[in-house]
Amino acid sequence: MEQHIHTLSSLFSQLGLDNEAASIEQFIAHHKPVSGDTELHNAIFWNDSQATFLKQMKDEDADWSGIVDQLDVMLRKSVAK
Repeated sequence: MEQHIHTLSSLFSQLGLDNEAASIEQFIAHHKPVSGDTELHNAIFWNDSQATFLKQMKDEDADWSGIVDQLDVMLRKSVAK
């Protein structure tokens, strides 16, 4: 079985979001930090289809799960002081 390697840009495109690097950075800066007790798909800024996609990719350990994990980490990082 062939494994697909997805990028952050392709994930944003899959989620129906602007996938340009500057837009991704802006999205992350605007929405972080996500609370440690909130699962990524339950964050308030996703619409229903985005949340469903993120949850399914994690539940199924799909080939998207690695990049979903990366986004999760990026959204949980707080600004260094």
